[in-house]
Amino acid sequence: MSAKLERLSQTLRDVFGNRIQSLVLDRGEVTIEVSAAEYPRVARQLRDHADLRFEQLIDLSGLDYSAYGNAIWEGKRFASVAHLTSVKHNWRLRVRVFADDDAFPVIDSVVDVWPSANWYERESFDLYGILYSGHPDLRRILTDYGFVGHPFRKDFPVSGYVEMRYDPEQGRVVYQPVSIEPREITPRIVREEKYGDVGHG
Repeated sequence: MSAKLERLSQTLRDVFGNRIQSLVLDRGEVTIEVSAAEYPRVARQLRDHADLRFEQLIDLSGLDYSAYGNAIWEGKRFASVAHLTSVKHNWRLRVRVFADDDAFPVIDSVVDVWPSANWYERESFDLYGILYSGHPDLRRILTDYGFVGHPFRKDFPVSGYVEMRYDPEQGRVVYQPVSIEPREITPRIVREEKYGDVGHG
């Protein structure tokens, strides 16, 4: 671990203490996790504290941990992850916060801290159904008007719930239930005779 990352990690521990639920250094990156209740205050301090100065939010995304690592996930299901940059100190940080309620995931918006979070939070809402409390204009941004569900949730069907087509009789686009039949796809392996034998080929 570089001295720079050690310094960042220690500064984070000094400033936030036990308000950080976890701090992980992996592959040259620092990730902290904070509770939903502490998230707005921690975000503001990350931006304003002289020893941190994370002036820029460069990315924010939702996550669905319901089948993380191809296993059953024991913790909370939905998280929001922000990627921050400090121009002044030339370091980066990832901040993860889990929504407390899996059935109705709500996390405070950080648009008032980093205005660049606006469209990222809308995207996360659209694709994962995470509600960002206090967001100035939380509307869908990628899916169509009237779209049902959130397509990046792991329990969303690959074929979706509805399909659309142009109906020449009605002279407009119509929506209807999906007509695709679900099917099991079994991989078929075809090998030529003596495949893999020494000296073959």
